[in-house]
Order: sequence, then C-alpha cells, then structure tokens
Amino acid sequence: MAREDRLNRFPKNYFNVIIVDEAHHSIADSYQRILNYFENTRVLGVTATPDRGDMRDLGDYYKSIAYEYTLSQAIDEGYLSPIVVETIPLKLDLSKVKMQTGDFSASELGDVLEPFLEAIADEMVKACMNRKTVVFLPLVSTSQLFKKILNERGFKAAEINGKSSDRAEILEAYANGEYNVICNAMLLTGGWDCPSVDCVVVLRPTKIRSLYSQMVGRGTRLFEGKENLLLLDFLWHTTRHKLCHPASLISENEDIEKRITDIIANSEEPIDLKEALSQAEDDIEKEREEKLARELRDKIGLSREKFDPIKYELALSMAKIENEYQPIFQWEREAPTTKQVEVLEDMGIKNIDITNKGKASKLLNLLLERQKNGLSSLKQVRCLEDFGFIGVGSWSKKEANMMIDIIAKNGWEVPSGIDPQSYVQQYA
Repeated sequence: MAREDRLNRFPKNYFNVIIVDEAHHSIADSYQRILNYFENTRVLGVTATPDRGDMRDLGDYYKSIAYEYTLSQAIDEGYLSPIVVETIPLKLDLSKVKMQTGDFSASELGDVLEPFLEAIADEMVKACMNRKTVVFLPLVSTSQLFKKILNERGFKAAEINGKSSDRAEILEAYANGEYNVICNAMLLTGGWDCPSVDCVVVLRPTKIRSLYSQMVGRGTRLFEGKENLLLLDFLWHTTRHKLCHPASLISENEDIEKRITDIIANSEEPIDLKEALSQAEDDIEKEREEKLARELRDKIGLSREKFDPIKYELALSMAKIENEYQPIFQWEREAPTTKQVEVLEDMGIKNIDITNKGKASKLLNLLLERQKNGLSSLKQVRCLEDFGFIGVGSWSKKEANMMIDIIAKNGWEVPSGIDPQSYVQQYA
C-alpha cells in the first residue's frame, strides 16, 4: 500500500476510517506515507505494546488517547494472571555491554551470562522447580547450554531455536507437561500461546519496553489452577542505559518505577507487583506532600496548627500540574489561547507560568470541578482569608458569598459578633 503506484489507485477520500493495528509503528515513514495520503480520514490507532511508555512519539501524530486499558486493570478485572516478582541475588554487570540496533548486543550478553548459568540454575531449583517455566536467552548456544545445566539439576528442560526441525513436537510436549522448562533465544516472544506457563525467566535483558512486555506476556494468560505468574528478576547493573524491570510493566513514572524496583529488590519473599506499585505510589506521594507542605508553610508563614488542609490540597494539585505535567500530544504543546488565559485569571489563577494548552486545560479542569461541586472560588477564598477566616476552601460558594455580602454591608469590616478564627460555615 505504501508504494506510490498502489496509493494512487485510491482517491484521497476513499476511506472514512483507517484503523492501525500495532499503532506504535505509525510514526514510521511507510505508515506516514499512507496516513498522510488519506489526509482527511479519521484514524484510530490500537496497540498493546507502545514503544515508549510516555506515548510521546505517538503524540506527534495522534491527537488524544481514546481509551487506555492497563495491565493493572486487566489483572484487577480477572483477564490476566496476577504477577509476583522474586529477585535472584546475583549481580550481573552489563555496564560494558555494547549496544546494537538500539538494544544490548546479544553476543556480548551471552558472554556476560555464561559464567553465571550454573548459579542461576541453582536459584531456579529453589524458586521454580514445581512451576512451568519459559526462559528467554540471548543466543542459541547459551540457550542450549542452559537446557543441559537445568536437566543436570532435575528439571525436565527442552530447547528450541529457528533451526529446530521438531519445534512443533517439542512445543506440544511442553504444553502437555512432558517438559517443565523450555529455553529459547528470543524465538517465543510473540505468536506463541501456552496459558499454563506460570513462571518467566528473562535472561535477555533489554531496554525496549515492548519486547520486555512480550516476554513476560507469555505467562500472563489465565489457566485453570494457576494462581499467579512468577517473574524472576535479577540484579542487572548498567550505568549507561535504562533497563526494563518488572516495574516497567505497570509504571510510566521514573520515580515510582525506581521505588518499585527497590521494594522488590529488598523483599525477602516474592512480592505481588501491584502491591509493590501501591506501596511505591504511597511512599512517593507522602514524600512529595511533605516537601510541598514545608515549602507552602515557609512561603505563607503558617504554623502547622493553622495550616488549612483544603487550601493545601488545592495548592498541592496546582503544584503537581505546575511541576510535573508534561504535554504528550501536539495540541497540548501549543501556546495557550487568549481565552484560556483570560478565564484562568478571572478564576483567580495568578503567578503560574501557563506555558501551553495542556497545562491550561488541566488547571481549568481542576477549578471547574470545584465549581461543579459548588465549592468556594479562589477569589472568595483569598478575600475571606484576608479578613482572617480559616478553612474557606471547604466552604460552599453560597456560604462564601453570604459572608462577603455581610462584610460588604458592614463597610468592609467583619461584624463584631463574628470571630473569623472560630467561625464554622452555617450552610452547605
């Protein structure tokens, strides 16, 4: 289709909708040639393994995320197996392994791995002797050697590669339980389905998230009697390149991903991946909130006892947008419209650098949600706080209006019968 003579057979308005499967390839020149030719056609991109977790490359072409279904959701809703991770305490140094076509060199990985294969097999005896395991390795020779080592330790291991004439027979025997381990040099990353697999050993470290997801995905299918997928992780050491870890499967935030990796590495028992995510998110959120609270208190000179939690919560949300928001799609990166800036200023947003449409939209959504819930506006909060009232952020808009009217009618003085410090809102 990408060939010019084939494209020209179709009028530019021939299709109403184009659906791109494996949409992470959409940025490629061949795909763009087709998509740009049918310039006014609606395009839906669908992918299970985007090349980049932050979607930035796809954001150069697609205008929004129509729907996102995460691994965590699929596990929660019973479509995929829960994943537990166990760290094998072997330190493998990848710092000197060269890169080849965007990933670690397979031949050099084989050289690094080979001295550790005996020790890895010993650890697998402890961790997965009674599980149905698939092992991914960088080279056919490494895969064949590891099969031999595993069989010497009592596993029923098989190996397949691109030249295996009996590949179909071996896979069928593995599926039927005649083998409990199958070793391969990246042959089974896609197009192979064996739902009974309940342990994955990745001995082919990678920096490509989609490849890592595909390897682990061989064990996430549901199967009768299968409680979870055990994912064996190793203490890979690399100084120059970001390596995919189990955390890469469920988090796209680098701070949380690093914290999950630390939690897993320090756990003495296999740990549920989603539990590690929850703990990491709680830890990071608590640290950020404590840091922001200190900064806000220092900035506005409030003691802990007098600090308004509602105002703090609003300030925290605004600070997250200000400091953490990163635009993904092209429209988000564009300059904010004059209307957006005017509305935000009218709603009380000042002294925030509104650099793009995306940030402006986030701030507007935050304030419109308060408006929808009938809560006091930023202007009302600031006005009443100037008169000494506390906790105005939790008041209703009606209550705030009423108090401002009372003060205005009293010549912009708080009536003698009202104590701003102890006043509690009267109407929801």
